Parts: sequence; C-alpha cells; structure tokens
Amino acid sequence: MAVLVTGASGFLGGRLAQVLVARGEAVRILTRPNSDTRHLAGLPIEIVQGDLAATASLAAAVKDVTHIYHCAACSTDWAPWDVFYAANVAGVRYLLDAALQVTSLQRFLHVSTTDVYGYPADPCDECHPLTDVGLPYNRTKCQGEECVWEASRRGLPVTVVRPATIYGPRSKDFGTEIAKLIRQGTMAVVDGGRSPGGFCYVNNAVDAIIRAAIVPETLGRPYNLADGTGATWRSYVDALADGLGEPRPWINIPSTIAFPLARAMESTHSLLRLPGRPLLTRHAVYLLSRNQQYPIDKARCDFGLSPVVPFDEGVAHTVNWLRKDSNSS
Repeated sequence: MAVLVTGASGFLGGRLAQVLVARGEAVRILTRPNSDTRHLAGLPIEIVQGDLAATASLAAAVKDVTHIYHCAACSTDWAPWDVFYAANVAGVRYLLDAALQVTSLQRFLHVSTTDVYGYPADPCDECHPLTDVGLPYNRTKCQGEECVWEASRRGLPVTVVRPATIYGPRSKDFGTEIAKLIRQGTMAVVDGGRSPGGFCYVNNAVDAIIRAAIVPETLGRPYNLADGTGATWRSYVDALADGLGEPRPWINIPSTIAFPLARAMESTHSLLRLPGRPLLTRHAVYLLSRNQQYPIDKARCDFGLSPVVPFDEGVAHTVNWLRKDSNSS
C-alpha cells in the first residue's frame, strides 16, 4: 500500500516525498498538471494529477493509502484572502472528507504551524488555544486545524504537528526571499534581530513528521516542532549573508515602529492594488519580533524528537543551495 503526500511540489512536502522514497515507501503525490516537480524527477513516485478541490482526483489520491501527510498550504505572508482560504481551509476539509472514507488509513498527519497560537509574547506549549489575530495566514491555519480536530472527533486517526520556522534547500520564504533582500541590501531585522526564530532544518522536520505519524502515542495529539537551538534572527541572516559573501543586513526597525509601518504599507498596497507584496507586513513583523522558540518537550517525550542536523550545518546546506540556484537562474 502507498502513502500520500500533498504539497510535494513545494518545499517541505517535496523533501518529505524524497525521504519517504529513500526509506522504501510506496509514495503517491497529488499535484496540479502545471506544478514544478523537477526535484522529484527519476524517483519511483505515483503521480495523481488534480487538486484538493477535485473530487475525482482526491478519491484516486487517497485510495488504499495507509498514511496521509498533508503538507499543502498557502504559507506566504501576502496573498488574496480567497487563495488562503482555498488552500488552508477548504482544501483541508475536502481532503478530510475523502480520508474519512479510507478504511486502510492508519494516520492523517496534518502540518499546521505555531502561528495558530496568535504570536504570543512568550512561547507556549501545545495546550495554548488556537488564537485568531486577524491575519489571513494565522486565521485560515486556525480554521483548517479546527477542521482536523472535528474529523478526529468523527473517528479519523489524526496527528498534528506545528512547526515554527522551517528552513533549508528549496525554502522560498526563509531562503530565496531573504537571500534576495540581503543581496539587494534591503533585508531588515526587528528589535536588533535578538528574537529566537524557532528554526527547524527541513531534514529534521521531515524526520519528526515521519516519526509522529507512526508512533501510537501521538494519535490525536498536537506537537510543536523546532530544533531547540535558540538561534536568533540576527544569527540566521548574518550567517546567510556571510555564506553568500554579502554585507550583513544593517537595517534595524524597532517593533514599536515596525507594526504601524507594516499596517500602513499593507493598506497602501491594497488601496492602490499594487503588484507583488508590501516591503513589510504585520505577519513578517510578528515572526521577526516574537520569540518563536516554542517548547518541544512533548515531542521529545512522545516520539523521541532529536534533531540530527545542527544549525551551522543546516545554514551551510542552505547557502550552498542558494549559490547553485542563483547560478542556474
């Protein structure tokens, strides 16, 4: 029997599919016909073309699977509301409805985010309630996770992981985009970059996801995921800059200024219907100014979370990929 990975054309789902194949799993992915899957080329992966809103393709994707790893999401900090909702709420609901019909299913592993806590001033454990602060990503990820828990109450065997900041080769938000800003000299830190970023190297995240999906103790429970290094945003962006041979970012914005500035930029961007994204968003300010080092004790206890790739090595792998990606583009 196969396992299904959604979001395999993306960063986390793509690496998860690669690792599952390497471990001998029969892997099936659900992907749109125009999705870029070059990173999966040559791998023995069954591809079902379609999307989470297509009933026929969903039925084919979930047929006789033992595990569903739901990584697909809209995780950017700026997009139209309907894009966030379609990916993070409606798509989750459609997949859950299909999964409830699969008698062979042993686990539905849902990738949520620590953003569902609402960016509290102090990092919290998994008992903290889902908190909607009005940002599209935060709101829709809360709503999507609520759908998962409702399906759990209906008998679906679920486990939820809530990663903080996943980085590594093929990372767009915390790799390509930051590298672009560093090269342009426009990368900014908030409050000196002293807040821990809750960094989780992609291979460590994938190992944790697979462990969480197969251990009996994790059934029906949520887990924070991070490497637990305490690395700050300043240490991360400086390490990227050094590795890329670029000057370290010098722009520092106090959070007391960054939040109203981001709100003004978002309003202007929306009012003028400008393309792209604002230079600064409230979502980005929350991530850069709040301590993202959420406790991972529960994951350590229940499924032996033990990140293998250390921070320096993870950054080195990321820099090497960014250099190659830049040379090939």
